[in-house]
Amino acid sequence: MGAMRVDHGVVSGTFSLDGETFDVDNNIWVIGDETECVVIDAPHDVDAIIAVVGERLIKAVVCTHAHDDHVRVAPELRQRTRTPILLHPDDRPLWELVHPDELWDADLSDGQVISVGGTELRILHTPGHAPGAVCVHVPDLGCVFTGDTLFQGGPGATGRSFSDRGVIESSIRTVLFALPDETVVHTGHGDDTTIGAERAALGTGA
Repeated sequence: MGAMRVDHGVVSGTFSLDGETFDVDNNIWVIGDETECVVIDAPHDVDAIIAVVGERLIKAVVCTHAHDDHVRVAPELRQRTRTPILLHPDDRPLWELVHPDELWDADLSDGQVISVGGTELRILHTPGHAPGAVCVHVPDLGCVFTGDTLFQGGPGATGRSFSDRGVIESSIRTVLFALPDETVVHTGHGDDTTIGAERAALGTGA
């Protein structure tokens, strides 16, 4: 069993919801050792994801939420790599907007632990950006993958269907801010940050 690592790529595409479409750059995140890994989200381009994975076995695709720029190519990735798709069931309405004729393979739940390369990935249900939004905490690596829940500079967007500003702020304060300040935040779009930096930016009020 080799050393665990986080691999990263960026891929461009579109995000569509509520009748509007935007160009977006999404981060590809892959956690694992030299033999197996877990992929966080499936944005835009299966070949780009597989390029980050390399020759490793993908144990699961963990979807942080079901907006189309995060799950559009998940079924194709599943077909090509025989990889199960994991999603929180509260995001079914969003998933069905993208993939009305097929479902994911297994539900994610708060507190669930996924093991890869001898390291535990802990699922944190953090609704607000989407009802079934989750973050993936990797204590051994001192990092958390936040999808679109927390970015460098604050919470993810809540101006669209199935999102709620008060809920996302509560999720960040009660769940993510319970993590150590030095925890590195790997986001769904844009640059890394830390829990401590975002705690300072958002303030400590309830």
